[in-house]
Amino acid sequence: MADIPKPRISARKSPRQARSTDLVSAVLDAAVQVLRKEGAQRFTTARVAERAGVSVGSIYQYFPNKAAILFRVQAEEWRRNTAMLSGILNDRSKPLEARLRAMVHAFIQSECDEAEVRLALADAAPLYRDAPETGEARAEGARLFQQFIDETLPDKPQAERELVSDLIQRTFSGVGSSYSEQPRSEEEITRYASALADMFCAYFATLGAR
Repeated sequence: MADIPKPRISARKSPRQARSTDLVSAVLDAAVQVLRKEGAQRFTTARVAERAGVSVGSIYQYFPNKAAILFRVQAEEWRRNTAMLSGILNDRSKPLEARLRAMVHAFIQSECDEAEVRLALADAAPLYRDAPETGEARAEGARLFQQFIDETLPDKPQAERELVSDLIQRTFSGVGSSYSEQPRSEEEITRYASALADMFCAYFATLGAR
């Protein structure tokens, strides 16, 4: 059986002038608004164009299809989260436990703040899930976590450090997405994140004592 071709999700070209950059930004902002209002099932390039106040042809100059737009929205979310977590984890002026706690709180807060769009993107994920660009975008976050684990547990074998990194990422992914499915107050978010941070800190303390 022939392989099913993967959808093209790379941008046709990168904006080089301020006007082009503004157009792409307007398209992405409109895409988020359409996702919030219509969800992934009713998401179309035409609706994005209407919301952005541009022609469909203008969008196609930069995005070959709706999968490319959705992937860019998702990739921008990953980029923001990676930059935020990188700033926390790489701040070596603070002790490791303080960075770990700050990371947990920031991640849970972000998951709750972006829950509406994230849930819509989860429905759209099959459109770009298997594309090479998706793996590349997610790999940066994985590298960030691995670097933090390597610093935290330098005396542990590499296989164990990789297991710890994978465990933390999977826990974050599962817990964050499930917890943010319902609206949460700031007090609830803080209490939940603190409990999760306690769990991770206890886990690291146990690893360090072995």
